[in-house]
Amino acid sequence: MAVIEKFLGKQVMIPEDRVYAPASGLWGKAGSPGIVFGLTEPALVLAGGAKSLDWLVDDGQAVHIGKAVVCMITAKILFIETPVEGVIAFNQAVKEAPSRIAEDPYGDGWIFTITPEEKPCSATTSLSDWSSYLEGLKRTDGFKNPEGVTGGVSGICKAVYSGIREQKL
Repeated sequence: MAVIEKFLGKQVMIPEDRVYAPASGLWGKAGSPGIVFGLTEPALVLAGGAKSLDWLVDDGQAVHIGKAVVCMITAKILFIETPVEGVIAFNQAVKEAPSRIAEDPYGDGWIFTITPEEKPCSATTSLSDWSSYLEGLKRTDGFKNPEGVTGGVSGICKAVYSGIREQKL
Protein backbone atom coordinates (compact mmCIF):
# COMPACT_ATOMS: atom_id res chain seq x y z
CA MET A 1 0.00 0.00 0.00
CA ALA A 2 1.47 3.34 -1.05
CA VAL A 3 0.76 6.11 1.45
CA ILE A 4 0.88 9.82 0.68
CA GLU A 5 1.19 11.60 4.02
CA LYS A 6 0.09 15.04 2.86
CA PHE A 7 -2.21 15.29 -0.12
CA LEU A 8 -4.32 18.44 -0.01
CA GLY A 9 -4.06 18.29 3.78
CA LYS A 10 -5.01 14.61 4.10
CA GLN A 11 -3.31 11.24 4.25
CA VAL A 12 -4.35 9.05 1.31
CA MET A 13 -3.53 5.51 0.23
CA ILE A 14 -3.08 3.78 -3.11
CA PRO A 15 -3.32 -0.03 -3.05
CA GLU A 16 -0.64 -1.75 -5.09
CA ASP A 17 -2.90 -4.67 -6.07
CA ARG A 18 -5.10 -2.73 -8.51
CA VAL A 19 -5.06 -0.98 -11.85
CA TYR A 20 -5.93 2.68 -12.32
CA ALA A 21 -7.63 4.96 -14.83
CA PRO A 22 -5.73 8.17 -14.00
CA ALA A 23 -7.97 10.60 -15.90
CA SER A 24 -11.07 9.59 -13.94
CA GLY A 25 -9.41 8.58 -10.67
CA LEU A 26 -10.91 5.09 -10.85
CA TRP A 27 -9.28 1.97 -9.47
CA GLY A 28 -10.07 -1.47 -10.83
CA LYS A 29 -9.60 -4.96 -9.43
CA ALA A 30 -10.49 -8.32 -10.90
CA GLY A 31 -13.42 -9.76 -8.99
CA SER A 32 -16.12 -12.28 -9.60
CA PRO A 33 -17.53 -12.23 -12.22
CA GLY A 34 -15.89 -9.07 -13.64
CA ILE A 35 -13.78 -6.08 -12.73
CA VAL A 36 -14.78 -3.99 -9.71
CA PHE A 37 -14.32 -0.20 -10.02
CA GLY A 38 -14.35 2.58 -7.46
CA LEU A 39 -12.84 6.02 -6.87
CA THR A 40 -9.40 6.32 -5.31
CA GLU A 41 -8.83 8.27 -2.09
CA PRO A 42 -6.80 10.94 -3.95
CA ALA A 43 -9.63 11.38 -6.49
CA LEU A 44 -12.16 11.72 -3.66
CA VAL A 45 -10.02 14.33 -1.89
CA LEU A 46 -9.58 16.33 -5.10
CA ALA A 47 -13.32 16.12 -5.86
CA GLY A 48 -14.40 17.10 -2.36
CA GLY A 49 -16.12 13.85 -1.35
CA ALA A 50 -19.28 12.21 -2.66
CA LYS A 51 -22.64 13.81 -1.89
CA SER A 52 -24.94 11.99 -4.33
CA LEU A 53 -24.78 9.92 -7.49
CA ASP A 54 -27.02 8.66 -10.21
CA TRP A 55 -26.67 5.97 -12.85
CA LEU A 56 -26.69 7.19 -16.45
CA VAL A 57 -27.21 3.72 -17.95
CA ASP A 58 -29.29 0.73 -16.90
CA ASP A 59 -27.94 -2.01 -14.69
CA GLY A 60 -26.98 -4.96 -16.92
CA GLN A 61 -26.42 -2.80 -20.01
CA ALA A 62 -23.43 -3.32 -22.32
CA VAL A 63 -21.08 -0.32 -22.24
CA HIS A 64 -18.09 0.78 -24.30
CA ILE A 65 -14.87 2.47 -23.20
CA GLY A 66 -15.45 6.16 -22.53
CA LYS A 67 -19.20 5.85 -21.92
CA ALA A 68 -20.40 8.16 -19.11
CA VAL A 69 -22.17 5.83 -16.68
CA VAL A 70 -22.32 7.74 -13.38
CA CYS A 71 -23.10 11.36 -12.53
CA MET A 72 -21.67 12.19 -9.12
CA ILE A 73 -22.25 15.36 -7.13
CA THR A 74 -19.18 16.27 -5.08
CA ALA A 75 -17.88 19.80 -4.60
CA LYS A 76 -18.20 19.61 -8.40
CA ILE A 77 -20.25 17.57 -10.85
CA LEU A 78 -18.34 14.53 -12.09
CA PHE A 79 -19.23 12.27 -14.97
CA ILE A 80 -17.52 8.91 -14.53
CA GLU A 81 -16.71 7.06 -17.75
CA THR A 82 -16.02 3.38 -18.20
CA PRO A 83 -12.37 2.41 -18.63
CA VAL A 84 -13.20 -1.00 -20.15
CA GLU A 85 -16.10 -2.42 -22.10
CA GLY A 86 -18.54 -5.09 -21.08
CA VAL A 87 -21.75 -5.49 -19.09
CA ILE A 88 -22.13 -3.09 -16.15
CA ALA A 89 -23.64 -3.72 -12.72
CA PHE A 90 -23.94 -1.02 -10.05
CA ASN A 91 -23.48 -1.02 -6.28
CA GLN A 92 -26.94 0.08 -5.11
CA ALA A 93 -25.66 0.54 -1.54
CA VAL A 94 -23.49 3.53 -2.51
CA LYS A 95 -26.36 5.17 -4.37
CA GLU A 96 -28.45 4.99 -1.19
CA ALA A 97 -25.55 6.12 1.04
CA PRO A 98 -22.83 7.91 -1.01
CA SER A 99 -20.78 8.50 2.16
CA ARG A 100 -19.78 4.80 1.92
CA ILE A 101 -17.56 5.71 -1.04
CA ALA A 102 -15.32 7.88 1.15
CA GLU A 103 -15.64 5.67 4.24
CA ASP A 104 -14.35 2.56 2.46
CA PRO A 105 -13.21 3.54 -1.06
CA TYR A 106 -11.26 0.32 -1.65
CA GLY A 107 -13.84 -2.03 -0.15
CA ASP A 108 -17.61 -1.63 0.20
CA GLY A 109 -17.44 1.83 -1.45
CA TRP A 110 -16.99 0.39 -4.94
CA ILE A 111 -19.27 1.95 -7.56
CA PHE A 112 -19.73 -0.56 -10.39
CA THR A 113 -18.46 -3.77 -11.92
CA ILE A 114 -17.93 -4.50 -15.57
CA THR A 115 -17.92 -8.03 -16.88
CA PRO A 116 -15.86 -7.93 -20.08
CA GLU A 117 -16.21 -10.44 -22.91
CA GLU A 118 -12.48 -11.12 -22.70
CA LYS A 119 -10.50 -12.12 -19.60
CA PRO A 120 -10.30 -9.31 -16.99
CA CYS A 121 -6.50 -9.15 -17.23
CA SER A 122 -6.73 -8.60 -21.02
CA ALA A 123 -9.44 -5.94 -20.63
CA THR A 124 -7.32 -3.83 -18.27
CA THR A 125 -4.08 -3.65 -20.28
CA SER A 126 -4.68 0.03 -21.12
CA LEU A 127 -4.91 0.97 -17.42
CA SER A 128 -1.99 2.08 -15.22
CA ASP A 129 -0.30 0.32 -12.34
CA TRP A 130 -0.13 1.98 -8.90
CA SER A 131 3.31 3.54 -9.43
CA SER A 132 2.30 5.20 -12.72
CA TYR A 133 -0.87 6.49 -11.06
CA LEU A 134 1.21 7.91 -8.19
CA GLU A 135 3.57 9.64 -10.64
CA GLY A 136 0.60 11.27 -12.37
CA LEU A 137 -0.76 12.50 -9.04
CA LYS A 138 2.45 14.50 -8.51
CA ARG A 139 1.17 16.99 -11.10
CA THR A 140 -2.13 17.59 -9.26
CA ASP A 141 -3.18 20.21 -6.71
CA GLY A 142 -2.97 17.53 -4.02
CA PHE A 143 0.82 17.45 -4.27
CA LYS A 144 1.17 21.16 -5.12
CA ASN A 145 -0.76 22.04 -1.95
CA PRO A 146 0.19 19.33 0.56
CA GLU A 147 -1.10 21.26 3.58
CA GLY A 148 -4.51 21.88 2.02
CA VAL A 149 -4.25 25.66 2.33
CA THR A 150 -7.26 27.45 0.87
CA GLY A 151 -7.33 30.79 -0.90
CA GLY A 152 -4.59 32.09 -3.16
CA VAL A 153 -2.81 28.79 -3.76
CA SER A 154 -3.25 28.28 -7.51
CA GLY A 155 -1.23 30.19 -10.07
CA ILE A 156 -4.37 31.98 -11.24
CA CYS A 157 -5.29 33.02 -7.69
CA LYS A 158 -1.75 34.24 -7.03
CA ALA A 159 -1.82 36.32 -10.22
CA VAL A 160 -5.19 37.85 -9.31
CA TYR A 161 -4.15 38.61 -5.72
CA SER A 162 -0.81 40.07 -6.86
CA GLY A 163 -2.59 42.24 -9.41
CA ILE A 164 -5.05 43.51 -6.80
CA ARG A 165 -2.23 44.37 -4.38
CA GLU A 166 -0.41 46.37 -7.03
CA GLN A 167 -3.43 48.48 -8.00
CA LYS A 168 -3.43 52.13 -6.95
CA LEU A 169 -6.90 53.27 -5.98
